Amino acid sequence: MHYILVDNGRSERLAMDDFWFSLKCVRCGACMTTCPVYRRSGGLSYGGTYSEPIGAITNPTYDLKRYSALPFAFTMNGSCTNVCPVKANIHEQINKWRAVIADKHEVPFVKQEGLKMAGRLLASPTLYRNTLASLGGARSSGCPTSCCTTRSTIWGHGRDLPEAPAETFHEWYKKNRKPAK
Repeated sequence: MHYILVDNGRSERLAMDDFWFSLKCVRCGACMTTCPVYRRSGGLSYGGTYSEPIGAITNPTYDLKRYSALPFAFTMNGSCTNVCPVKANIHEQINKWRAVIADKHEVPFVKQEGLKMAGRLLASPTLYRNTLASLGGARSSGCPTSCCTTRSTIWGHGRDLPEAPAETFHEWYKKNRKPAK
């Protein structure tokens, strides 16, 4: 009788203080079922061998450059950790992978600049509202659907985004709010 043990990178991950918890995974799929991102996109949307939020921890261990975008594809709401039967701290590990990827300069330049711009935009309510107002015509021109189906954005192919509302919540509120008594 012969026993063949396949390590497949597990010893390396066991030595990682922040990521060894992912080895406890029993592949039940509970994290994928509760995750708002994977509920919408499906299990294999991001091209990794391992799907689900646990795959965002496992796949970068094997090839950090190829899977550097995976940890950034989550809302970080913690529901995956809450439903995990083995109590793996999934969302914390995903957050730690984000830090590792940023430290190793594996975040693509376009994403870095996009996040900086989004940070400036979201930090200023006036700038945010003015930008939304200036994009009013973009809603009817197929944006943001056209933005999600480019050659560089594999995720958008075969998916339809919902129609954008005719007015923003802020516009609706200004129009419908009742005066204070």
